[in-house]
Amino acid sequence: MSTQSRDGLTLATPASGALPTYEDVVAAAGRIAGIAHRTPVLTSRTADSRTGATLFFKAENLQRGGAFKFRGAYNAIARLSGEARRLGVVAFSSGNHAQAIAYAGQLQSVPTVIIMPQDAPALKVAATRAYGAEVVLYDRYKEDREEIGWRLSAERGLTLIPPYDHDDVIAGQGTAAKELIEEVGPLDMLFVCLGGGGLLAGAALAAEALSPGCRVFGVEPEAGNDGQQSFRTGSIVRIPIPKTIADGAQTPSLGQKTFPIIRALAEDIVTVSDAMLVDTMRFFFERMKIVVEPTGCLAAAAVLNGVVPCAGKRVGIVLSGGNVDPKALAGFLAG
Repeated sequence: MSTQSRDGLTLATPASGALPTYEDVVAAAGRIAGIAHRTPVLTSRTADSRTGATLFFKAENLQRGGAFKFRGAYNAIARLSGEARRLGVVAFSSGNHAQAIAYAGQLQSVPTVIIMPQDAPALKVAATRAYGAEVVLYDRYKEDREEIGWRLSAERGLTLIPPYDHDDVIAGQGTAAKELIEEVGPLDMLFVCLGGGGLLAGAALAAEALSPGCRVFGVEPEAGNDGQQSFRTGSIVRIPIPKTIADGAQTPSLGQKTFPIIRALAEDIVTVSDAMLVDTMRFFFERMKIVVEPTGCLAAAAVLNGVVPCAGKRVGIVLSGGNVDPKALAGFLAG
């Protein structure tokens, strides 16, 4: 792969093989067409006035399974061979990838085993089980979910589909940004939440192809800025599992496949506080009448709080998910 970034970096190919390309995003869009929702793009005069920009919110909180993760999960399972489909898949996730794999597996009659942290939101655990998955719980602060995943894969012959560091997952996630740009036209800036980097990497591929010159930003919680450290030092930085209300971004590091794409194509990675996330959740609930989970608010929080100046710009924002426990939501809104 020889894609050049705007600062002259070339996308490095990891030892595990070639990186996904925009052509893979296009192919993924074909596989999920008519199955994944083509989610709406929302606007808000209040948000525009607050920022001085023209904002376009891609509402992946209204996606099947409640988050963008369904795109990559369905695409990855659709690519499996007959024997792999019969044996089933295993995945690890704090919630949204779990639900997405379980739901995509149910739709394609593929058995699923999901490894979830014991402190994952009860709503996400219940939804994952409701989609027919076997849920294996672990202690995220003491156990290694990847080790558990590889062990179950070896013991049962399951195909491991990680939440972000996977070609088909990255390509599937990129379809959200592809749809956004196709609907609203070229953007000056695009903001995307960042955990392990699947959505940001896929979005960067789409933006580079469809809106040349668009500056792509990843947004992390302050407590978990491993991506920011990695981006600015040029090598993957691994941190302890961060404590933040953005449970979907409680990842220790970027992936071997996501990092080189992000490093080459993103403009920067910035952070927001949990307090900003709560304020943003409240804004969406009160002013736009939608429910967005804390992780889903990361990108919007950076824009609405002026972390990156956006005045006079056409700005895309991916609202990545809406799976928040009702009791937790009530607490956030009342706080």
